[in-house]
Amino acid sequence: MKRSEFKNQLQKVENFDIQLPNGDFVPQHFHITEMGTINKKYTDCGNTFREENYFTFQLWYSHDTWHRLTSEKVLKIISGIEKNMEISDFDILVEYQDENTIGKFGLDFNGNNFVLASTKTTCLASDNCGIPSIEKIKTKIGEWKEKETCCSQESGCC
Repeated sequence: MKRSEFKNQLQKVENFDIQLPNGDFVPQHFHITEMGTINKKYTDCGNTFREENYFTFQLWYSHDTWHRLTSEKVLKIISGIEKNMEISDFDILVEYQDENTIGKFGLDFNGNNFVLASTKTTCLASDNCGIPSIEKIKTKIGEWKEKETCCSQESGCC
């Protein structure tokens, strides 16, 4: 979901409820501890330069169970950011603390609630790295042979 769609959906709902990928909800007394943009510049393992931009916010909750964020309050926060920063219509990235670590999620809307969408990681340079696509892996058990991979000393990519 992009920031513009997020704002549009916020205008349609009164309560700002967020559902986790497993169906549970973020406790209603959560806070948004930060909101803004992230610019990530990096080189992947195939030595390709990449750049990603996100509109991001972080969710957190404590023992103040009376705290509630309405959609109107969230729209005011975004409006304040837009007055102070030039922001493009980036995809949204949400940070939320689970039981072990901070997770990074996309954001969807199911018609009633906002839903944290699971994100995945992958090799971005698999075509340069020697990682075969799933369709190409057609070996029988016992026929595996050691192959030079992206991260072997001889590959030169890592």
